[in-house]
Amino acid sequence: MQAANPRRGYILGLTAYIIWGLFPLYFKAIASVPAVEIIIHRVLWSALFGALLLLVWKHPGWWRELRENPRRLAILALSGTLIAANWLTYVWSVNNGRMLEASLGYYINPLVNVLLGMLILGERLRRMQWIAVGLATIGVAQQVWQVGSLPWVSLVLALTFGFYGLIRKQAPVKALPGLVVETWMLVPIALAWLLLNPTAHSAQAEFWTTSEAWWLVAAGPVTLVPLVSFNAAARHLPYTTLGFLQYLAPTLVLLQAVLLFGEHLSSSTLLAFVFIWAGLAVYSVDAWISLRRRN
Repeated sequence: MQAANPRRGYILGLTAYIIWGLFPLYFKAIASVPAVEIIIHRVLWSALFGALLLLVWKHPGWWRELRENPRRLAILALSGTLIAANWLTYVWSVNNGRMLEASLGYYINPLVNVLLGMLILGERLRRMQWIAVGLATIGVAQQVWQVGSLPWVSLVLALTFGFYGLIRKQAPVKALPGLVVETWMLVPIALAWLLLNPTAHSAQAEFWTTSEAWWLVAAGPVTLVPLVSFNAAARHLPYTTLGFLQYLAPTLVLLQAVLLFGEHLSSSTLLAFVFIWAGLAVYSVDAWISLRRRN
């Protein structure tokens, strides 16, 4: 087994989360293409490049294990649907001026994971975890009170990704083979969508002479590179360290929303962020204390 190399782990982890955090720049480059069509191509090119990567980056026995456990294939079909819904919501939010809500969703996500663990897996929350979830709930409730509606983009992103992780726990398949299977299961739907939408941008021959066409093809590598980096980082760093690094991505999205794309950070939205950040701080301190006790 490869010896842990924390320095390499930090570099790989930062690479993954910085790329994820800079995704809005990529999606803004193809903003002229509808969100659904972007996801269709993300599925197709991720499936193709993922299969090619599996030929190089060997995962011995992964297909045999899946073939012998058809329940895992069913689980991956469900998780693939969830991640596609997450991708679609994210792309739509970026290209419709809702990046602040997207950022808020990924800040909420770790606390949603804690809540799902309690409600579905029967895990017991520690006192500080209850406080963390409570603070996040106040933040969401404050948004509902001020805006008059649920921050649905934030909640859809947090819940789809939370349930995605929960479901993937039921199918212990490594990340790359799992993503390849998930995307290949969606390929028939993606191809059917293209056939049923002959007026789509990418269905026109002249589209493939534009720069947007190459950006769509890049959806495969753009999806796979951070995933591979993340999984390599996980072999060199404690999972709690990766947990702290994950806040980098929504922070980058938040900064781009305000500084690059001119989204207005109102005082009410900022107050919601403050409650979420306070909840994350409590959650992080609790995780650190728990880790110290185990060691």
